[in-house]
Amino acid sequence: MLLGGSLLAGCTTSGSVGGGSSSSGGSTGSSGSAGALPSGKYSTLQAFDGQQISWGACTSAPADDPTADLSAFQCGTVTVPLDYAKPAGKDVALALVKWPAADQAHKVGSLFTNPGGPGASGVDFIEESKSQFDGALHSHYDIIGFDPRGLGRSDPITCLDDKTQDKLYEVDPPKDATARAQKAQQDAKTLASACEKKSGDLLPYVGSKYVAQDMDLMRQVVGDKKLNYLGISYGTYIGSVYAEQFPANVGHMVLDGAVDPNADQLESNVQQQVGFEQSLEKFASDCVTNYASQCPLSGSPAAAAQQLGHFIDGLQDHPLQTGDPNRPLDQTLGWTGVVIGLYGDVGSDWWKYLRDALGKAMKSGDGSELLAGADQYNGRDPDGHYSTEQDGLIAVRCADFTTPTPDAAEVQTAYNQLKSGASILNSELAPSDLAQPLCANWPFQTQEKPHTIKAQGSDTILVIGTTGDPATPYQNAVNLANGFANARLLTRVGTGHAAFGSGNVCAQSAMEAYLVSGTLPPQGQRCTA
Repeated sequence: MLLGGSLLAGCTTSGSVGGGSSSSGGSTGSSGSAGALPSGKYSTLQAFDGQQISWGACTSAPADDPTADLSAFQCGTVTVPLDYAKPAGKDVALALVKWPAADQAHKVGSLFTNPGGPGASGVDFIEESKSQFDGALHSHYDIIGFDPRGLGRSDPITCLDDKTQDKLYEVDPPKDATARAQKAQQDAKTLASACEKKSGDLLPYVGSKYVAQDMDLMRQVVGDKKLNYLGISYGTYIGSVYAEQFPANVGHMVLDGAVDPNADQLESNVQQQVGFEQSLEKFASDCVTNYASQCPLSGSPAAAAQQLGHFIDGLQDHPLQTGDPNRPLDQTLGWTGVVIGLYGDVGSDWWKYLRDALGKAMKSGDGSELLAGADQYNGRDPDGHYSTEQDGLIAVRCADFTTPTPDAAEVQTAYNQLKSGASILNSELAPSDLAQPLCANWPFQTQEKPHTIKAQGSDTILVIGTTGDPATPYQNAVNLANGFANARLLTRVGTGHAAFGSGNVCAQSAMEAYLVSGTLPPQGQRCTA
């Protein structure tokens, strides 16, 4: 397998990590493309700020939980300008969900949230994560989730049709490095062309700087003096950009599972893959040590990790049957089904899924469970329809960061780091796989560049990092907290992506204490359980 040319960014939700939860339709918002965006609803920014949200019943359950009880939630829309410099121009309708505070008499205000991705549905996140917010947070806050502009139910970016996406995700790359590079470049051009054709007017306006402006508008619409915010994974970058643009409006802000806004994108990719390799090794060790009778792996922990890699790589020549005779489990789908499980932690449902899925694949030749995991990561439902999450992910990444072509020395350094620190995930990697930047063929070339965000003048921002986080390595949190003019770092000791919803009582209590009452954890606190 080679993951060197891809970015394994993921999001955190209550039961689904990394994809599959963004609905294309819904009770709020619009499913149209940018070409269908209306205009002229409001002519000034003051008029946008003065709008009222018509909250009503939520009628569209998350794709991952179609039987979810939505009776406790209220849904609505907020209209924002496509371009804040031209408020009388086109509009975007943002979909919101609210779980009203249990104790309205003592309500602090609204807690806005974002689960990351980029591309994940913030509406689905709240509807799926009710238990994670129950207690102190829900008692004191209206819990609000929203689908950022161009994503989910909020006038989503659409690029590739379902059949084309099947071909993209279900065809293993060529073994020959030259042919592989040519295919990667052609796939990137196909995607860029499709996005420009279907959503070209929206592409320049989906970056986090616009989402930050949207959040400040929503803050004003709900009547809050400051923004109280919980951002997870890529949601931390959105929160950081908000703090940079509106430092005086920052209230109680928690950024969990940090993205480093000053990081080189190639280096970030490398460090993320090293993190996933370490998570794979920890999973393999846990499997053979603590679940020997159930574990399909054998030998020492190191040998077990290698065994897992060899098995999945072997699917390129010997794919497994699944419940769908037209969709065998190949190497690409197999690795995707493994990676989604690596977002979990020791004792988590994700690691149990991975043990079970590998057991069926390795012992019974049945790739169905790994295929289901891959489909969830890729946002494919049982009917073969894809969510807009993956289209949104690439659009937001290309709007948020320039990705210059690396020189030969940078490519060689990244190659050496991956071969030494993530060799199982990159067994077939060649330097040429790293030479093409993520957004080289993207129709909109952003001017945004990595930089340290200081947010001078903001209230204290609580940054949380997990020592064994594979998706957002711990050093990101250290760097982010050090860059802010006013921040406090909380360390969760463990594996898995982000602290919120992880079951770590110490970290959860610290988040709740800060969000509800502004009480910061002690300087240098480390949460082990």
